[in-house]
Amino acid sequence: MLGLEDKWIDSGKNNQRATYTNLSSGDYTFEVQAFDLQSEQESSINTLDITVMPPWWLSRIALLVYSLFTLLIIAYILQQVRHKRLYHLQIKLSEERLKLSLWGSGDEMWDWNIKSGKIFRSNIWGILEFPQDGKRNVGADQTNIHQHDIPRVREALNQHFEDSSKHFEATYRVKDKDEKWIWVLDRGKIVERDEKNKPSRMTGTLKDISQIKRADERLKLFAKCIENISDAIVIYDRQFTVVDVNKAFQRITGRSKLQMRGTLLKFERYPDSFNQNVKKHLITKGSWHGEIENTRDNGDLYLTDLNIDIIRDESGNVSHFVGVFSDITKRKQTEAELRKLANTDTLTGLPNRAYFQANQQKLVKSKVPHALLVFDLDNFKKVNDSLGHEVGDVLLCKVAERIKSLGRNLDTVYRLGGDEFSLIIENTNDIHTITTIGKEILKSIALPLRLKSQEIVLYSSIGIVLYPEDGKTPQELLKNADTAMYHAKNIGGNKYQFFSDSMNKTAVKRLQIESLIRHGLKEDLFSVFYQPKIEITTGKIAGMEALVRFETPKKGIISPVVFIPVSEETGQIIDIGEVVLRKACIATKKWVDSGLFDGRVAVNLSAVQFTQPNLVAMIADALKESRLPAKYLELEITEGTVMDSPQKAIDTMLQIRAMGIHLSLDDFGTGYSSLAYLKKFPLNTLKIDKAFVDDIETSEQGRNMVATIVTIAHNLGMQVVAEGVETNQQLSFLSGLRCEQLQGYLYSKPLPENDFQKYLLSFQITNKSTSFGSNKL
Repeated sequence: MLGLEDKWIDSGKNNQRATYTNLSSGDYTFEVQAFDLQSEQESSINTLDITVMPPWWLSRIALLVYSLFTLLIIAYILQQVRHKRLYHLQIKLSEERLKLSLWGSGDEMWDWNIKSGKIFRSNIWGILEFPQDGKRNVGADQTNIHQHDIPRVREALNQHFEDSSKHFEATYRVKDKDEKWIWVLDRGKIVERDEKNKPSRMTGTLKDISQIKRADERLKLFAKCIENISDAIVIYDRQFTVVDVNKAFQRITGRSKLQMRGTLLKFERYPDSFNQNVKKHLITKGSWHGEIENTRDNGDLYLTDLNIDIIRDESGNVSHFVGVFSDITKRKQTEAELRKLANTDTLTGLPNRAYFQANQQKLVKSKVPHALLVFDLDNFKKVNDSLGHEVGDVLLCKVAERIKSLGRNLDTVYRLGGDEFSLIIENTNDIHTITTIGKEILKSIALPLRLKSQEIVLYSSIGIVLYPEDGKTPQELLKNADTAMYHAKNIGGNKYQFFSDSMNKTAVKRLQIESLIRHGLKEDLFSVFYQPKIEITTGKIAGMEALVRFETPKKGIISPVVFIPVSEETGQIIDIGEVVLRKACIATKKWVDSGLFDGRVAVNLSAVQFTQPNLVAMIADALKESRLPAKYLELEITEGTVMDSPQKAIDTMLQIRAMGIHLSLDDFGTGYSSLAYLKKFPLNTLKIDKAFVDDIETSEQGRNMVATIVTIAHNLGMQVVAEGVETNQQLSFLSGLRCEQLQGYLYSKPLPENDFQKYLLSFQITNKSTSFGSNKL
């Protein structure tokens, strides 16, 4: 056997085998050679390859399994080592985070081994010994906890040890190393128990809450001040809902917290527009102040001086609103009584000279046009001397009783002293109004007075001055009025006299115009001119405005600027307006029937007309008489007409709209329109006044104003008519704003009825020619 032995094994006849034992597994080569004993020759060597197989546990598969298993064990060991390292690293990181958290929060951590009595603490403050409560540090002779707080601390610990609380928590004062008291929040929990379920370990934290306590005390003090202050305080959230009120609020209003919480900021005695304006002012300005009239819970009226301010959070955003007010009802009553005593004449009860001077000074300072009438009693000194001062005082009282109701509601009569009185007529220099009131005074005073068995007749002389024409100061006006009054006395008394000749001439001229109007109505001298309204997008006639003209045989054409104000003051505008309406309806009916016109005719309604109770009936009669359908009529009203009495105006407009008539607001922007009411008015059209149109070419502000008016109108669902358009530049700008119609000299001036009919006819022919030419193309 090669590799196993070096010598040959002989085999005889009876032993033809070779036996090998304990062979290792592997490959072997077995050689065999024959030897001839007779010829002593050797044959060639033959070989036999032999493979010895190993046992199964030493097979290759088994060895592979052994290797794989060994690798798994090594990998497992390495994995466990890695996990252990990561675990320790996580613990280390967790401990680091805990330390940083404690350090960042300012809290101290403590760990109490209850059995050994030892306490471990982080002590990051360095200014405080651990609180000595007698339980966590048994045997301590002295304590650094405030003596008033120790019982609470011990009670809280005992409750936790008895399982009466899930956590131990106590706030108390501790003396630091500088002998100063600081407030701490001590919190902890039992985390381990022994086999007998007795606490063996407890951990917790200490937190310095001195600043929180001081802030809390300040808040409590502030809350007590708010609750007990004499002024009422109400707090609203961002939606203006009441959050809280103090005692003073409940005392003044008679309403409890429960009644007020959840209610909205609203002043019951004021319109919604006022409430909205207050809120808007608050948001934009940050505060609001004013005097408010309100009702208590029992219905009593009271007055308050109210301030409302914004409260902002740390980010600067609005979080709350706070209102503070005091009851000023008694103060106002006292002030009114004092004012009455200071400003009232004790004999007649009329406002006295001091009040007169203050009121006129205010009017002059505000540059309010007004008339001053100064008058006294003719020859009153003789009456006073002959009948006695007591009778004279009675006469003065009776005269005062008569004259205090004269004039308009806003006019005031004063007693200047002795038998001298005055009357201020505010917001007008109209001669007719002034002379009418002057005549009323003369007539009223001249009525006989009966005293016991005597009948006394008194007369008066009146001096009249106008501001600013007859004086720039109150003193100058009063002096000139006295001069005019004495002039009236010198020419016989029982008269009124204007200070200047020019005023007398004006009064005469006004009376002449009044007479001419009366004659013009009688002789049918009022005619109607028409000015077309052009639709901007198509260039077609969309409507027309009827404009009154007054031509007399002797005086010629009288400007509307002259006769309309006089007619409004005398009431003659009612008759003029009816004439214009009837003539406009008749002419429009004629043009509609002939196919010349299919738009609406706009007729102006004056303020005097609008207040007439028979207005709707008069309009209906005009339509019925002319047989003009209501859809062809449009009535134009001015801002001042509807704003004098908005609700009444709305009722009248609704009646007119119910007839199918369109309504237009004329000269928008020149008065004092309220947008809150504007959206309630049942209007179809808004007219931009010529003054704004004129500014389009010269002023950016004017262009912005026109754009704003157009936007407002469109947002309210109304069409817009621009009047007074005279240039292509104005037309281009208005077209860009999507203004629907224009009216002005750019297309046509106001024309008489016959000329306007020719205009309609020429316009129709032009349109047909253009249409025919277009179709042919």
